[in-house]
Amino acid sequence: MPRSARVAPGGMVFHVLNRGVGRMRLFDKEGDYEAFERIVEETQETRPMRICAYCLMPNHWHFVLWPEHDGDLAAFMQRLSITHVRRWQEHRGQVGLGHLYQGRYKSFPVETDEYFYHVTRYVERNALRAGLVASAEQWRWSSLWRRIHGSREQVACLSRWPLPQPRNWESLVNQPQSEGEIEAIRRCIRRGQPYGCQTWVERTASQLGLESTLRAPHRPRRNPRSVTDQT
Repeated sequence: MPRSARVAPGGMVFHVLNRGVGRMRLFDKEGDYEAFERIVEETQETRPMRICAYCLMPNHWHFVLWPEHDGDLAAFMQRLSITHVRRWQEHRGQVGLGHLYQGRYKSFPVETDEYFYHVTRYVERNALRAGLVASAEQWRWSSLWRRIHGSREQVACLSRWPLPQPRNWESLVNQPQSEGEIEAIRRCIRRGQPYGCQTWVERTASQLGLESTLRAPHRPRRNPRSVTDQT
């Protein structure tokens, strides 16, 4: 894959994820997915956001976003989430009857080098990895399908990338990722830590106040008494 500068001009790239509370299904039918995509497009009109990639799954969704200014990510995600929750509950007659999402969205910054391609492949092959389709481009609710099969208006929702898109991108997305690559991305999802080379990760963590995400998860000390009680 082509390499480029390690700083995306005009902002840093982020992977963003959220799930239904208790892994509840967010999308039960085609109309649910379509409604969410309309909300995304409406949100872009008032809260501009460059969308590099996305994938909607039955109980969660992924985005690769490239905000241009400080505060753009939070503004876009807040408007998107609030609108989706309200319309989802109104459609089902469940206004005020509990939470839809497990909490605030999770995000982590991504270095705009080969790591950008790793994360974007991870997102766009999500449905294939889950066994929902035979090839990634068949999943209707993703940026890969939209770029290949979508109308001009649908494609307009997507942004150019901070790096050149490989000509064989569709083939690359359909190729399995290594377990090490997948686990590294999932670790960043769990911890919210930056994803990239070590020096970039450390510099970015310091810049964004994410140093705590680099430390190993805290394990509480075992109570000596409880250990004795177990013997």
